[in-house]
Amino acid sequence: MTDAARHDSIRALRWQGDRLQVLDQRQLPREQRWLECTDADAVAETIRVLAVRGAPAIGIAAAYGVVLAARALQREGVQATPALLAPARGLLAASRPTAVNLFWALARMQRALEAGADVAALEREAAAIESEDLAANRRMGELGAALIEPGSGVLTHCNTGSLATGGFGTALGVIRAGYSSGRIARVYAGETRPWMQGSRLTAWELLTDGIPAQLIADSAAAHLMRTGQVQWVIVGADRIAANGDTANKIGTYSLAILARHHGVRMMVVAPVSTLDPETADGTGIPIELREPAELLGCGGVRIAAEGVQAWNPVFDVTPAALIDAIVTERGVLAPPGQDGIRSLLAQGAS
Repeated sequence: MTDAARHDSIRALRWQGDRLQVLDQRQLPREQRWLECTDADAVAETIRVLAVRGAPAIGIAAAYGVVLAARALQREGVQATPALLAPARGLLAASRPTAVNLFWALARMQRALEAGADVAALEREAAAIESEDLAANRRMGELGAALIEPGSGVLTHCNTGSLATGGFGTALGVIRAGYSSGRIARVYAGETRPWMQGSRLTAWELLTDGIPAQLIADSAAAHLMRTGQVQWVIVGADRIAANGDTANKIGTYSLAILARHHGVRMMVVAPVSTLDPETADGTGIPIELREPAELLGCGGVRIAAEGVQAWNPVFDVTPAALIDAIVTERGVLAPPGQDGIRSLLAQGAS
């Protein structure tokens, strides 16, 4: 076990052969509650309500959702086919619109079906998606940490760790590797309103795995950068367009602008499955709008004035020009651009 792997004890998903167990992230850090999903409908619901979140984890969960749908047909004595599983795939695809990993995983399961995969083969394919993600995250951790000068401070946004992936994490994987190697001396996490993923999930995950972290209000980021305590902003991604424009948790775009002004570097860490060559630039990325009620309260308690309206986009798009490096398991793009992204994607096609 590497030093970095010692800081990786958490998993968001547990496949049990006939069901998928999902760690309900809405309850963290107060309670560790596992939800039992025995069909595709239940998996789609956990994605929709944010019980499981993070682009890679959503894709993994959806893959297992396809397996559960195929198992349901098997119990009825029916062989799963692409046509028979189309309703389940459609339900899973509709659960969240922005994270491209969801559609990538479903497309991969579809190809397996078209090749004649039975339930056992579909289960192996879903397990491969999960294990490949963990391996990719550990590779990205190494590559990203190598870009950071020893003794640096970093700021991260939302949650991009083991809870959001198959394990280790994307941006948090770089932080895990960087802390273990002595390159990262200080870790700051933004609270990440309105769902407080930084406060509830990232801080809990780091502390659980023995990495000291300090929480800041989202609005304190500029002041923190001005103090010189931060040299990198490190974030994940839900979709990266063909030109490098990146959709991530709302507030990422603001951090990128602040980082450029203060001379702080911006790193996006995401697997190649997050690259979307079909979307030319960020203007074509669909941005999920969620219920205003999520913004009007906190922890189930309303805090906003009665009668006020709310606009609640969950993601924003950071232009590639504001990103210093995109780190993938196949290599680093510094700076990112269309040619580099095309080259990375071609590696998988060769």
